[in-house]
Amino acid sequence: MQLAEIIGFISGILAQVEEPSLIGYLQQKFIEGGFFMWPILGCLVLGLAFSIERFWTLSRATVNTKKFIVQVKDALQKGGVSEAIKLCENTRGSIASVFHAGLLRADEGLDAAEKAIMAYGAIEMGFLEKGMIWISTFIVIAPLLGFTGTVQGMIQAFDAIKEAAQISPSIVAGGISVALLTTLFGLVVAMILQVLYNYFVSRIDLLISDMEESSIELIDALYELKTKKS
Repeated sequence: MQLAEIIGFISGILAQVEEPSLIGYLQQKFIEGGFFMWPILGCLVLGLAFSIERFWTLSRATVNTKKFIVQVKDALQKGGVSEAIKLCENTRGSIASVFHAGLLRADEGLDAAEKAIMAYGAIEMGFLEKGMIWISTFIVIAPLLGFTGTVQGMIQAFDAIKEAAQISPSIVAGGISVALLTTLFGLVVAMILQVLYNYFVSRIDLLISDMEESSIELIDALYELKTKKS
């Protein structure tokens, strides 16, 4: 079978899947899952909301570190500390904010500038990690709600068997199938949020690493500037 035939075969299968029927199927399973599907859905919605906010914040906090360091060094060489401060004020991002805090204390000495960089760097780290605890919380709560819903569904299934006074395959299979829906939904929600959480953690670690390395280069640049003036 050639590649074109395979693509045509897959396209034919996909064409047979109607979107409204898929949505209707998901809605039906959601309703069958019972009450616990709603708090799990709430975990997904809130988790995605925090994820969108973190994505926007981290995107604004990210700059081209190497290019910015070169610009700061050029500003220090041409116009001194005041010119570098203006550059930082007109540049967005965590590194620019940390540089700005250090340059404001540069006139007091390298030690004061380094302490200001460390202090403001800790503040920026807290800002970057803000809201991450909530995403982590929803990752934990979603599957727990799913398991709780499953336990409740199993209890209802066994109650149905008790009332029927017989172990019917249809009663057992149907009850267990419905009971497992909350676990499935909870695990899917947790996996989605976990992927996003890991992505944000990697972005934050990269930003912190860039801040630490660039801060060292800024202190070295200030030291060279001080040496030239001496």
